[in-house]
Order: sequence, then C-alpha cells, then structure tokens
Amino acid sequence: MTGEKFYITTAIDYANGEPHFGHALEKIGADVIARAHRQMGRNVHFLIGMDEHGQKVAQTAAALGIEPQTFVDEIAVKFRTMWDLLGISYDQFIRTTDAPHKSGVRAFIKRIAEASPEDFYEKEYEGWYCVGCELFKRADEIVDKKCVLHPTRDLEWTKEKNWFFRLSKYQGFLSRLVEERPNFIQPESRRNEIRALLASGLEDLSITRARLAWAIPFPIPSPATQGPSPEVQGTWVWFDALPNYLTATGYPAKGFKDRWPASLHIVGKDITRLHAVVWPAMLQAAELPLPERVWGHGFLSFGGERFSKSAGVKISLTDEIARFGPDAFRYFLLREIPFDGDGSYSVERFEAVYTSELANGLGNLASRVTAMIEKYRAGVVPPAAAASLDAEDGADLAAAQSALDGSRGYLLHEALDAIARTTTRANLFIQTSQPWALAKDPAKSAELDVVLAALVRSLARQAVALAAYMPNKAEALWTQLGGPGTAGAMPYAQLAALQATGWQVKKGDGLFPRPAEPASI
Repeated sequence: MTGEKFYITTAIDYANGEPHFGHALEKIGADVIARAHRQMGRNVHFLIGMDEHGQKVAQTAAALGIEPQTFVDEIAVKFRTMWDLLGISYDQFIRTTDAPHKSGVRAFIKRIAEASPEDFYEKEYEGWYCVGCELFKRADEIVDKKCVLHPTRDLEWTKEKNWFFRLSKYQGFLSRLVEERPNFIQPESRRNEIRALLASGLEDLSITRARLAWAIPFPIPSPATQGPSPEVQGTWVWFDALPNYLTATGYPAKGFKDRWPASLHIVGKDITRLHAVVWPAMLQAAELPLPERVWGHGFLSFGGERFSKSAGVKISLTDEIARFGPDAFRYFLLREIPFDGDGSYSVERFEAVYTSELANGLGNLASRVTAMIEKYRAGVVPPAAAASLDAEDGADLAAAQSALDGSRGYLLHEALDAIARTTTRANLFIQTSQPWALAKDPAKSAELDVVLAALVRSLARQAVALAAYMPNKAEALWTQLGGPGTAGAMPYAQLAALQATGWQVKKGDGLFPRPAEPASI
C-alpha cells in the first residue's frame, strides 16, 4: 500500500453565504479520511474549494451592491479561515474563478464536442427553475410549488434557447456502471437511489443559460448565430463545477494523468445524482477515466430541521467550535452523525459526550497514567512484557482501520466506536489491576511495570488512532507520553508492534478540562 495514489475531493462549496454545519461535517469527514490514508502510507492529495459562478451568486452580489468577483473573494476568505480553524489538512484549494480552471473547463467541453459531436445540441426549453439548486426541477422535486431542497425560494418559470447535453444517451452505460462496479456509489442507500433514478429514465440536460454574464462563456457558438457576433451563453454552473476535480490536476496539460482519476469524491446526498450520473456521463463523453468511488454522506439536522442557510436554522458554527475547541467539535460531530446516514446535532448532547468520553474518559485516563508513571517510575516507561490489554486493543484498532480504509466503505463513526472502546478498556484495566496497591508491595514491582507499560502503550495507540480525528489533542497526548516524532506520522502498520520502553513521560495540562458547573441561583 505504501506510496499508492489516493486523490480525495469534497464538493466545492457554493459561494453564496458563510460556512455552515453541513459544510463542516463534509470537510471534517474528508479530512479524517485523508489523514488516515496518509497514516496508511498512501500518497494523498486532498482537494477542496469554492464554486463561484452562477445566477445565485450574481443575484446575491447585486443585492449587496458589489461586483460578483469582489463578493466571492470575500466569501473564499471566510471559508478558508473556517477550514484552517478546524484543522482541515487540504493540499489544494481550487476556485472556479481561477484562470486555469476556466481554461480547463473550456478545453473539457471542446473535448466532449470533438469526441462525441452529437452529445451537444440546441433547443428551446421551458420549465420551473430553482436558483438555489441552479437546476430545472422535475415534478417529483416540487411540493406546493416550491423546490423540496429550497422551500423558502420561489421557483422561476424559465423559457429560453439553450445548449443541451445528451444525458439520455448514457442510460445504458450508467446502468451497467452501477451494477458492474458496486463500490462506485456508496453507501448502499445512495446506490439504490441512483438505481431508482436510472430506472425512471434520464432526460437531457440544459447546460447553458442565456443572459447569464457571471459564468464561464460556453466555448461553442450557436449555429443559428454564426457570423461576426455569435451569441455566447453562460455555461451552466454544474457543467463548470463538476470538472473542478479534473482541472485541479492541471488538465489539459500532459501531466494530469499522474493524479486523475480521483480515488474518492465525498459529497452530500442531495448532489449524489450529479456526481454519480451526470459527471460519469460527461467523462465518458470526453473519453476520460471515471473516478473510482463516490461517497454520498447524509444530512445533519438540529431539532428536526436540516442545517442550511435557506432553512433558516439559527445556531452558530463558530460558537459551537469555541465551546470545547476545534478537536472536540470534530470528535463529537463524527461520533454523533453516522457518515453513511443522517443525524441530529444537539448542544446538550455535545456537552454530555465531551464530559463523559473526553473529559472523564480519555482526558482522565491520560492524567492518571502520566501521574502514576511520574510517581512510581520517575517519569520513565519501564520495560515489560505484553498484557491482555495489548491484544484486546489490537482487535479494536484493526476494526477502526477497516472502517476507514475503504474496504467496508467510510464508516467514520464506527471507527470512533472502536477507538472509544480502547479508552473504556484502559480505564477499566486501571480499576482491576489497581497499580496504587501494587506500588505498595516491592514484591510486585514487575507486575506494576507490566500494568504501567501496558497503559502507556494503550494511550499511545489511542493517540495514533485519534490523530486523524483530533490532530492537536492527539499530538498533545503523544508529547506528554514522550513518543518520538508525531502521532500523525506514525503508520497504522506499526501500531501492533509499538513499544514505549524508555519514553520520558511528563504530565502536562489537562487535555479536556471539565465544563464549568452552572452558577447556582
């Protein structure tokens, strides 16, 4: 596995507002996968970015009385600041207003036109258009004359002559793809949704918009307006956004194949159709390789309401991060929200999990173990044989890795379940072995060594396993234990043989301070 390419992407965020919880869930989840795969020895390239064109952006900028480019520049700073705060270890941040991306999109569209010349055609079209989705909506996507995903926005009846992409041509190809490559779309619930969509039949896509200036100009002029001033339409925002995964590799420069195809696209379930149907069809039309896998995570809700700007849910992402710090927020979000389904966020639940699992669990364990090493062994981890704790931890940490390596999908919550079991086990090991009692009997010095060394090894393994989830706290724990290098650089493959003999342990500040008790009235 060493050196194997792993190109992971998230959906690029639409530049019409500030980062919200849904954005954070996706970026943190992808970051955990990227960090974990680095520890698995893979050559990871982690791409995120901004989707900055489209009617919605133009309208928002106009309402603020500023130019669209000025508006998206300001939004991009806010997103990058948030991802830096949350420790997102991206390797590349792409913006669809970047000149290389725009030229890459034009080259990609021209490649489709050359490889599959019948796939683009012009016709007049009319229907209900959702500016929030930047999509024409089917009847089954409209409830009470509103888009089901943007119930606060009015649909617009739109009629114009556009360029179309012949998506219907790829119905058979996509159906075979879903059946012959069962891991292409995951989890299974998303795959079943795409199966149902394909069974209902595909319609061709309108891929340009007339009178849309804030867009990449569609590079193929209309046959009806050939001459000195041919009509130029704006490229539909999704035909601009989806190729970012390709243009980020340097496409169409010769070296783009060094990274393409992508190993994994992480996207929300609301845009799985675009990534598992439209994007593969576009690539097939261009005669380019398809990504290896699309993972569609679920939604995060608060009190039953989906987190989104349009839904009007009022809770501050910045405030929640500040409550117990970025690492605790990362831990809780992926502990509470299954990465293969939907979940609900609760402020009260965050405090409860933080207190029980981090402050009273891992934090208290680290404090007790480092204090005992300092007290009983002058801060030096003694040599000792393996204990039952080592083998039991090994089974759980293997299960955690299998939940992250793609062999069972990307079940980030299951990996945390397994890691949490090692914390609980180590705390129980202290209670059953009672090192304070062993320390009173010189004849049991060797037995005490076994207990103390096993506890340090367990904590060290936890630090390594948690480095993808809580990078700062994991390193703080690793430093207290006296581990060499960094926890995040320790390969998973070396965990089973990890030894801590001779490490210089030094108890530091508490990793997870307990929440202050509410003031009495």
